[in-house]
Amino acid sequence: MCETCCSNVSRRTLMAGGLGLLAAASLPLAAQAQANAPSDTPDAALDKLMQGNERYIAGQMRERDFSAGRAARAESQAPFAAILGCADSRVAPELAFDQGPGSLFVVRVAGNFVTPDGLASLEYGAAALGTKVIMVLGHSNCGAVNATVAALQKGNDLPGHIGDLVRAMKPGIEPVLQKKEEDLRHQAVIANVRANVRQLQESKPILADMVSSKKLRVVGGVYDLASGKVELV
Repeated sequence: MCETCCSNVSRRTLMAGGLGLLAAASLPLAAQAQANAPSDTPDAALDKLMQGNERYIAGQMRERDFSAGRAARAESQAPFAAILGCADSRVAPELAFDQGPGSLFVVRVAGNFVTPDGLASLEYGAAALGTKVIMVLGHSNCGAVNATVAALQKGNDLPGHIGDLVRAMKPGIEPVLQKKEEDLRHQAVIANVRANVRQLQESKPILADMVSSKKLRVVGGVYDLASGKVELV
């Protein structure tokens, strides 16, 4: 066997073993909790998210004593869903989906796009923690999206590392500018969400394999700041 093949086999073996160790070390009770949860399939997990959002919109959020389960959560976690959301201070996924601590595995970055660290975190959430659905959650009037649109249209020179956001979001947003869509900024938000959904769905080896075997769903949503409603896109 060639050195390259040996190297690839070795990496795969190490990755599989590493995920197993992570799961065993951090989740002594999580597997049983996940199996008994009402969100033990990707479709059920998505339904649970959207039902929570309906309660949030209606102002009928469940009353919770967050201190009650604190000791149990210190031992393990079994989040049923992961959210790749924007860092915008007006969007709080746990509130938007009416979920308490331990239910959502949240990764946030301005513009809700996939980064290497974010991808690794979402892989960990799915493979080790047992999340059944990943939602890429954009939102209305997103400053990062608006800045990207403006930069692509006018060639703005953004300060510091802010320009890195534009470069990361450009592939998903630029096609919308070329089509001259009406309501350009909102369409750019949707396009950015969809581009990152595709990236996660096709991310090998972990997420793509889980999606193809129907162990995981990756979906996109847009949160409306005014109403609190999440629309799947």
